[in-house]
Amino acid sequence: MTGGMATPDPQHLAERVVAGMVKTDAFSRWLGIEVFDVAPGRASCRMTVRDEMVNGFGTSHGGIVFSLADSAFAFASNNCGRLSVAIDCSISFPAAVRPGDVLTAVAVQESGSRKLAFCDVTVRNHHDAIVAHFRGTVYRTTTDHIPELGSTLGGRPASE
Repeated sequence: MTGGMATPDPQHLAERVVAGMVKTDAFSRWLGIEVFDVAPGRASCRMTVRDEMVNGFGTSHGGIVFSLADSAFAFASNNCGRLSVAIDCSISFPAAVRPGDVLTAVAVQESGSRKLAFCDVTVRNHHDAIVAHFRGTVYRTTTDHIPELGSTLGGRPASE
């Protein structure tokens, strides 16, 4: 125990943080992203590519796929409870994405420290073909997503 509070169960903390993030993430909601699986350092999201998300070639704009991967990355890297912000992201697109494709992004934190964390995201279509490889790095701030847990997570409450 630290400061009179027990350290929260990592799974419960992950679910609680992601639920709070989803509630305030208007962009992910606009994209139609559904978070369907959360575990400490992991997040899985799904969305359907709509007609208004395509470029002049009739395929999904790369920013749409990037945004799905980036959202999964954010949910996975923040669900430890500490506010974590992207400092570097890269993506490769090995296959085209078309309107109507149902995309699934699975983000897995590969390693991390008190200040940095690294995450890989694989995006697949409904045929299980890989359509994107995403890699991101976050900086972990000292701000906690859930203020009342601040001292148990080692950071400071978001209200400070």
